[in-house]
This record gives sequence, C-alpha cells and structure tokens, in this order.
Amino acid sequence: MVKASASHGSSRRQSRSLHPLKRLLDYGYQYRNQIWQATACSIANKIFDLAPPLLIGIAVDVVVKQHDSIIAQWGVKDVFQQFLILSFLTVVIWILESVFEYAFARLWRNLGQNIQHDLRLDAYKHLQELELEYFEERSTGGLMSILSDDINQLERFLDGGANDILQVLTTVVIIGGVFFILAPSVAWMAMLPIPFILWASFAYQDLLAPRYADVREKVSLLNSRLANNLGGITTIKSFTSEDYEASRLAEESEAYRRSNAKAIKLSAAFVPLIRMLILVGFTALLLYGGIAAVNHTMSVGTYTVLVFLIQRLLWPLTRLGDTFDQYQRAMASTNRVMDLLDTPIAIHTGDRPLPIETVRGEVHFKNVTFAYKDRHPVTKNLSLHIPAGKTIAIVGSTGSGKSTLVKLLLRLYEVQSGTITVDGIDIQKLQLRDLRQCIGLVSQDVFLFHGTVAENIAYGKLDASDQEITKAAKIAEAHDFIMRLPQKYETIVGERGQKLSGGQRQRIAIARAVLKNPPILILDEATSAVDNETEAAIQRSLERITVDRTTVAIAHRLSTIRNADCIYVMEYGKLVESGTHEELLAKNGIYTSLWRVQSGLR
Repeated sequence: MVKASASHGSSRRQSRSLHPLKRLLDYGYQYRNQIWQATACSIANKIFDLAPPLLIGIAVDVVVKQHDSIIAQWGVKDVFQQFLILSFLTVVIWILESVFEYAFARLWRNLGQNIQHDLRLDAYKHLQELELEYFEERSTGGLMSILSDDINQLERFLDGGANDILQVLTTVVIIGGVFFILAPSVAWMAMLPIPFILWASFAYQDLLAPRYADVREKVSLLNSRLANNLGGITTIKSFTSEDYEASRLAEESEAYRRSNAKAIKLSAAFVPLIRMLILVGFTALLLYGGIAAVNHTMSVGTYTVLVFLIQRLLWPLTRLGDTFDQYQRAMASTNRVMDLLDTPIAIHTGDRPLPIETVRGEVHFKNVTFAYKDRHPVTKNLSLHIPAGKTIAIVGSTGSGKSTLVKLLLRLYEVQSGTITVDGIDIQKLQLRDLRQCIGLVSQDVFLFHGTVAENIAYGKLDASDQEITKAAKIAEAHDFIMRLPQKYETIVGERGQKLSGGQRQRIAIARAVLKNPPILILDEATSAVDNETEAAIQRSLERITVDRTTVAIAHRLSTIRNADCIYVMEYGKLVESGTHEELLAKNGIYTSLWRVQSGLR
C-alpha cells in the first residue's frame, strides 16, 4: 500500500512538471483523430488561401507576355482561353478554401466543446471523490473558477487559437519555399525578420506565463469573494455591512485589474515590436525586388507575386501577439484544471459489496483515534457499540466529538487508528457506495437543492413515484404544510431551501431519509433549530421511522432522546457515561447536570 501510494505520488509530481500543452494533449489523446483532421483542414485552407497571389502573378504575366506567358508554355496560346483557365482555377481554389474553412472551424469548435465537456465532467467527478478536508481548505468560488472560467478559457483557445498557430506555421513554410524557388536572390531579405519574430514570440511567452498564472489566481479569489457574499447576503443585510463588503470586493477586483494590467502592458507591446521587424523585410523586398524587375532579372509577374506574398507572410505574424495571449491564458488555465485532476484521492473505496437488504445495522467503533489536520485529536482510543435495531443517543458539550463520529462512520474522514465495523465488517473494506447507501443522515444543517419540494424528497430515491414521495412526506409530517404551499409538491424551494422555514426544511430532510429507507439512521441535531410545535411533529415522525432500525441520535435537547435504548455522554473525545435516561440520572454525573439545566431545575 505504501509503495503504491509513493508510486502514485511520484507520477502526479511528474505530471505536474510537464508542459501544460503536453498535459492537455495527453488528456485529449482519445480525440487524436479529430485533432489530425482539424489540423489537416487548417493547413489545406491556408494552402488554398495563399493561392490567389500566385493567380494574380500569372494574370499579370499573361497581360505582359501574352503568347509567351506561363500558361502559354502549357500549350494554350490564346489569351482569352488563358484567362478562362485562370478563372476556372480561381473558382475551384475559392470553393476549396471555403470548404476547408468550414471544415476546420467545425472540427476545432467541436473539439473545443468536447474537451470542455469532458474536462468539466471529469474535474467535477474527481472533485466529488475528494475528502471533506480538501473542501475545507479551499473556497467554493475558487473551485467554481476552475470548473467554469478556466475550462471556458481553454475552449476559447481551441476554438480559434490553435488554428491560428497552425496557419501561421503553414504560411511561413509555404511562402518561404515559394520565395526561394522564384527569387532566391531576394528571398533571404524577406525571410530575415522571421527568426527574430519567432524569438520575440517565445521570449514574450516566457514573460507572460507567470503574469497570466497570477491573473487566474486573482480571478479565483474574486470569484470566491462573490460566491461567499452572495451566499451570506442575509447576514450582510442584517448587519448593514453592504458598504464594507462592497469595499472588500473592490479590493479583490482591483487586485484582479492590476494583475491584468501587468499582463496587458507586456502583451500590448508585442504587435508594435513585430511591425517594426516586418517593416525591414517588406522594405527590402520592395526596394531590391523592384530594381530586379526593372533590370529584367526578375519578371513583373514574379515581382507581383512576391509583393503580395510578403504581406501574406509577414502581416499575419502581427496576430501572434493575440494568439500567444490566448495561448498563455489557456495554458495557465490548463495547469489549474490538470492540477485538480491530479489531486490524489485520500479515501479509496473498498472492494467488498454490502447489499442493503442484508444489512442488520450493528455498528462498532474499536479504539478509534482521529484528529483534524494540524489539530489535537478529537477522539482517543474510543470504543462504542451500537446494537442492530436499537436507538442510541450521544450527548455532550459542543466540540466533544459527537458529529465527528458520524463523519467517520460515513468515511467522510479516515480514522488514524482503530477500526469501525458494520455488521462485523471493517468499513474500509466495503464499497463506499454500499456503505453510504445503507446510512441515512438527517443533520441540523439541512441542504435543499434549488428545485421543487418533490424533487428534494425524491433525492432519497431518485426513481421514486409520486405516491412514494407523498407517503414519505406524510410519515415525516410534512404533507400538511406542503399542501398549503402555492404549487404544493411542485413549489420551488429556492437555493438551499431559503423559501422554506427551518422546520419545514427539516421535515423535508426527514421525508428524504424515510424514502431512502436505510437500515442505519443518523439524526445529527435534527430538532435543535425548530420551535416546540415543530419539534413535537418531528418527534412523532421519528418515533415511527426508528422502529426496528439502528438509530444514532446526536442531540443537545435531552428531552428528544430520553427514550433511547442507551445514551452515551461524550467529553473531550471520550465516553464518560452511558446508560438509559433513568440510569444516568441516578448516577448524578455530567448527564444529570445537563438535564437539570435544560429542565430548569437549577
């Protein structure tokens, strides 16, 4: 296991050391045929795009030499027929250029869409596999920036930037070849700026790379601030801190603006610099080529072709600035997306299945020790037995480790030592999906998805019928209030269920757990944030759904768990008392003190 982990770590480090373009090509290997097709169409389009200047040169040659023109040497002496041939070639070339332009545009754009789609899905699926600790150390806005902005940036480059680079390279190779064939004496003058232009392009690329990496980091922080503030808009309004938050957002936005300004300052200088280099080649050809044509050492047609081609060769190079700008932004984004994909998964599924219909629900914590990162242990050698079909409760002060036990049982975190078993099987050996499928969680912090009431209840069983949804709602005592909603079960609950009260959200969460029908039910402070009437309704529903089901109830309100088969009292990660409600009161210990405080006896 250690060797395998070290091997994985080594391959991830090796992957991160690769050039981002290599990482992207490795990822998109399945699309290699489409990449080759798109590349071929881009090159073919540029070849036919460069043909018209040659046709113009031939036309000038026909006008000047007529019966001694290039076409005449093919055996066609009649000038009208020569122009007919030129017209036919022009039509064919323009049609083929248009066909290949349509082909490369469609292929590159579809490639961009396909890779964007796959990257977003793969990144999201990988993100779902990561442990909770990963999310606690990162902001939602930052992760959203990777899944949205960075992947979109990559798509924009594939839409146009890749084609631009290929066509510039094709232009240099073809026109350079034509120059050396038609006029080798002046070709070197026209080609002289090319090495300097390419050197400047790569030099700019190296200078821009860190600047665009900083831009992506700044936009991530900006998105994080926006997501955080929009999620906490009620708190912002209630504390009248709108101006304060606007100023904090302004700081993040200003940092993003400054970061972009640094990149723009450098990238904007690229095109003017390239123009000066182009001027050298164009002027040299114009002067020396013109003198050669006047002295009849070069034909007028050839001179015309060279003048047109030099522009087709050099002026597109000015677009290299925008193309490399796109390229660098895309590579910075590629690194961020690939780094996410290369993030190791800390909690791996086991290979042993656990069919839900076979689960009895016996849970055993054996000498479990666990600590959150860079913190003192939450539990130390804790042992706890939960018999199948029984209801046990865990109480204790805030921070004593009660909710941590739930997270460990669900394998949202991994124990540092000790074992947790379900029906005698170590949960690390079980398939994660089967383990979590047999556990139903109703927590204090209920999360409802933006959608209808019915959709949120059906989250416990995605293929549930309307009758099953209604039955679960009735068991959870949610049916009556749902029927009073504007669209009943089709009422939109809003983001995080903000259109519903806390008690309504809690009852929908219970209905969701009822529909899931798990053999193990966990109630984590399920009634702590509701009024007495709602608590009574929830208690009635819980009494029905906990029958013959292993139930773990974590509670601050002791009145809600007084009928549990066994109550455990936790303090500082240790079990300090256990027994029934009456047995614990007779001990006159910590539980008794808590009970007296809550019942108003002292």
